Amino acid sequence: MKTLAYIICYMIYPFSFLFPRSAKRLAFGSYRGGFSDNSKYLYIHAVEHYKDLDCCWLSVNRKTVRYVRSLGLPAYWVVSPIGAWKALRAKYWFVNAYSSDIMYFLSGKAIIINLWHGVGLKRCEFNITSGALADRFVKKTFREQFYHPESFKRPDYLLSSTPFQTSMFASAFRISEKRCLELGYPRNEILQSSRKQVREFVAKYEPQDTLQLIQTMEQFEKVYIYMPTWRDSQKNVFVQHFDMQVLNKLMVEQNALMLLKPHPNTRTEAITGYSNIILVNATTDVYGILPFTDVLITDYSSILYDYLLIPQKETILFLYDYDEYVRDRDFYYPFDENVVGKKVTSFEQLLQVLNSGNYVSPQEQKQAIIRKFWGDTMNKNVCENIIKQLGIE
Repeated sequence: MKTLAYIICYMIYPFSFLFPRSAKRLAFGSYRGGFSDNSKYLYIHAVEHYKDLDCCWLSVNRKTVRYVRSLGLPAYWVVSPIGAWKALRAKYWFVNAYSSDIMYFLSGKAIIINLWHGVGLKRCEFNITSGALADRFVKKTFREQFYHPESFKRPDYLLSSTPFQTSMFASAFRISEKRCLELGYPRNEILQSSRKQVREFVAKYEPQDTLQLIQTMEQFEKVYIYMPTWRDSQKNVFVQHFDMQVLNKLMVEQNALMLLKPHPNTRTEAITGYSNIILVNATTDVYGILPFTDVLITDYSSILYDYLLIPQKETILFLYDYDEYVRDRDFYYPFDENVVGKKVTSFEQLLQVLNSGNYVSPQEQKQAIIRKFWGDTMNKNVCENIIKQLGIE
């Protein structure tokens, strides 16, 4: 059935090149049909500030469409006649990963702007040399090309931040460095906003649960958030490496809160019954939450670099599986030279660091990493610059 559906879509694809596309029409989408990441923030900005443009959110998920509409924003089920029409008439497609964020088979002649989802060190796309995605990007098997054509369609533009990142992205996506827009990320604007501005945004565009979580966070003296990257081999990444009882006891002693935020690809068992530990839903947009935290605990995730943009925050790198991880997913750049944060390799070490507070990184070290990964993009109006750079009016 799946194969038949793809065959039909391949028959439709050539016709998507026949439709005239309007520069006044902008389509936005995200992976798995959600409402998230850079395209979400750019979409909201475009709708709020460019009333003369026809901006719409397109999704294969009806629930997402209903949610976006409940916010007072235009959204369509891309499989419907009107949704397909919107996709076929939009000249500019803004996606977080691939044209499949909207629908690959309707993308003929659309200008694809890949906003991507994070600067960092890990090899991605056609820079990958091993691991779970080797069949797609190294071997390029027929099966992978048939079922994932979006991965082989080069974007017209790719969002980057600095020449340091552009060199990696250009080779990963097989495009010219001139096609990499060094403008920063739309989702990071909220990280540099005042708490009042963040609250207003959350109240307007996020579920009520997110605002309630922020209110809970403000009841504690300190808030930690643990955000590990995605691992192919691990389902219960939290319970496997934490003693929840011990961790909760330490949080109680500090009048602190520990948030556990899984990667959207990670499946976790429910973690309940702890007074000072909260498992955040994997689909929750964390960017409205991060400004209200104090310390990020992560590993190889690109969230590290976004978090450094928030003033007066600290980072801890929990690297319990460094050797194993490197075997499965190698780095494009040397790891130690391009990260900042207190490194720990076991739960016992993590407890000691949390207990002592010995995790403050030198300011000059933070600034050096920020300059390398973000340059001067972090203080600019990213959303506005993207639209102007593309000449959209």
